[in-house]
Amino acid sequence: MFRNMVTSLLVEEKIRTTDAKAKELRRLAEKMVTLGKRGHLHARRQALAFVRDETAVKKLFEELSLRYQNRAGGYTRVVKLGYRSGDNAPMSQVEFIKDGEKEKAKKKTTKVSAEK
Repeated sequence: MFRNMVTSLLVEEKIRTTDAKAKELRRLAEKMVTLGKRGHLHARRQALAFVRDETAVKKLFEELSLRYQNRAGGYTRVVKLGYRSGDNAPMSQVEFIKDGEKEKAKKKTTKVSAEK
């Protein structure tokens, strides 16, 4: 199940699931991005052994690894969405962080704190 979820996250860059699954998915997705950043053949084969979708691995190694080349970790974000109507399970959205979002958030907080 988590292999399919990681594959969907790599392809779509955003996935909606329950909180418990989101926390575990985040851990696995971070490992895959770290493999992509390593970039050599052994890392690619390790990623293919887990993901098993060549297009997702290609995107991981060519696109996502370059996006997060200068980032030490924290490639994903979990956003709480509320509760599912059927069984009241807490829902979350796992997504990859875009370039420069952390810096934008820092600028906003420093600007607000400087005005006070």
